[in-house]
Amino acid sequence: MNLYLAIKLLHILSATILFGTGLGTAFFMYQAYRSGNIEAMRVTTSHVVMADWIFTTPAIVVQLLTGLWLTLHLGISVASAWFMIVIGLFALIGACWLPVVWIQIKVRNMLRDSATVSDIRKLMTAWVLLGLPAFLSVIVLFALMVYKPWMNRLIIG
Repeated sequence: MNLYLAIKLLHILSATILFGTGLGTAFFMYQAYRSGNIEAMRVTTSHVVMADWIFTTPAIVVQLLTGLWLTLHLGISVASAWFMIVIGLFALIGACWLPVVWIQIKVRNMLRDSATVSDIRKLMTAWVLLGLPAFLSVIVLFALMVYKPWMNRLIIG
């Protein structure tokens, strides 16, 4: 198999894992929270934290490495507007995701220690407020992958 196609396939698969796992775990965690059922929240939050370690974290590393490889292989300048926007969005998503992971771990631990729904309300509000821009940024990143030839011609500086 062609190395370029293999790396591109890994990039697409890791993007799929990131978006799919993120959307799925966010849905189930939010639904468990909305249910008000502490046991459901306890179990779901524990599984969400585990899924982040098993799926999301490795997929982020693969995304970064394969994305950089593909960018360089395709001759896209790291000074291009496209690359600057992509790396900026990647950083924004990471800046949202890291506190989300911390919140998930904190909520999981609080629920293990008999917290109530009202005890975690502020954390869950922050979790939602951080998750929304992260998911929207991922959608913009997908669009930039489709439109990269046009963006590649724009150079910053």
